[in-house]
Amino acid sequence: MDYENNSWIWEGVYYYPHVFGGLMVTAALLGLSTSFFGGVGVHLPLPYTWSNLGIFRKKKSGKRRVRVYMDGCFDLMHYGHANALRQAKALGDELVVGLVSDEEILANKGPPVLSMEERLALVSGLKWVDEVITDAPYAITETFLNRLFHEYKIDYVIHGDDPCLLPDGTDAYAAAKKAGRYKQIKRTEGVSSTDIVGRIMTSLRDAKVSEDLNGADENPQAENQSKSSHLSQFLPTSRRIVQFSDGKAPGPNARIVYIDGAFDLFHAGHVEILKRARELGDFLLVGIHSDETVSEHRGNHYPIMHLHERSLSVLACRYVDEVIIGSPWEITKDMITTFNISAVVHGTVAENSLDSESDPYEVPKSMGIFHLLESPKDITTTSVAQRIMANHEAYMKRNAKKALSEQRYYEEKKYVSGE
Repeated sequence: MDYENNSWIWEGVYYYPHVFGGLMVTAALLGLSTSFFGGVGVHLPLPYTWSNLGIFRKKKSGKRRVRVYMDGCFDLMHYGHANALRQAKALGDELVVGLVSDEEILANKGPPVLSMEERLALVSGLKWVDEVITDAPYAITETFLNRLFHEYKIDYVIHGDDPCLLPDGTDAYAAAKKAGRYKQIKRTEGVSSTDIVGRIMTSLRDAKVSEDLNGADENPQAENQSKSSHLSQFLPTSRRIVQFSDGKAPGPNARIVYIDGAFDLFHAGHVEILKRARELGDFLLVGIHSDETVSEHRGNHYPIMHLHERSLSVLACRYVDEVIIGSPWEITKDMITTFNISAVVHGTVAENSLDSESDPYEVPKSMGIFHLLESPKDITTTSVAQRIMANHEAYMKRNAKKALSEQRYYEEKKYVSGE
C-alpha cells in the first residue's frame, strides 16, 4: 500500500478507532469488498465519501513544485539554446525564462539580429518552457534577484559552465551564487550564435563572389570552398536525438499532418507555421530536407545549418511530434501510406527555389489532401541572413571579441557531468 496516498486511513485508525471500527463493520455487513484497502477502488469509493463528510482530513502529499530560472538573449535561436533550456528544466519542475530586452542587448553586445517579438515566439515555442519574463536585465542584480525569489517564486538560477562576464569584467551571476541559489549546466558543444553569424557572413560573401565571377556556382572548386568555409563542429549522437524527442507514436485514429522544408536558421516564421499546421490534426510529422536536397533547390551556399542541427531545432518545438531526418523532396503515395498521412500542408511564404521540373506536392494534390496555409509571418532564412549582412561591421567586431572569449573557454574547459 502507498502509505503517502493512504495515510489518512492510518490517522483515522489512531485518532478515531471507534468510528473507524464501526465503519468497517458496516462495510462488511453491506458485503463490500475489503480489497479496496489493498489499493483497488470501487466505482464510488467510500473513503472519498468519508473525506467529504469531514470525518477524516486527507493528508496532502507531494512537495511544492521547484521553479528554476534561466535568462539569455536567445538571438539566432539554435539547438544549443534549446538544449540549455532542456537541461535547466530537468533541474526543476517549472522553467521560467528571462528574455533580455533589445535595449539591453544593444548596450552590452551590439544590435540584436531578431526583434523581441521574434525571440519571444522562439522561446515560448520550446517544449520545455513554462513561462517567459520579457525585458529581463542583462545582469542579475540583487534587486532583480529578490524579485525573482519573491514575485516569481524562483528556487534556482541556472546558467551554463561557460563564464558570463559583464562589460566591467564581473560575473553576471555573482549575486545568485552568493545567495546559494545558483546551479550550473553543461554547455552544448559545436554551436554558438557567434559561430552561426560567422557561417552566414561567409556563406553570403561566397555567394557574392560566385555572382561576380559569372557562373562560379557551376565551378566544383568554388562549391567545395564555399561548403568547407562554414563546416559545423556539431557531433550528433543518438542520445541527443532521444533527449529532444517525445518518443510518442500517433494513436490508431489520429489525424496525421505532414509539413516539410529546410527549416534553416530556425526562426519565428517556422514556429508560427508549425503551430498552424498542428492545429489541423492530432499529430504533426515534419520532414527535414537533407543538405544535398537544400543545396540542389536553393543554391550551393545553403543550408547554413546542417541536417542534424536543423532536425534538433524542429524537434525542440512544442508543436512538433516527430520528424523525418532527411525527407525526400517529392511526396509519394507510398510515403503517405507508410506514415498514414491525412493532410499535407505548405506555407505561402517560402524561400525561392531554383527551377524544378516537377511539383513535389503533385501526389497529395491529386489525392485531395494538400492544403496551402497562410504564413503568419513573412520572415525567411534569407531575410535573417540579410539583416546580418546589413550590419556587417557591427557583427564582425562583436564576433572578433566573442571569438577570443570562446577560444579561452575551450582552452580552460573542464568536463562537466550531467545533461
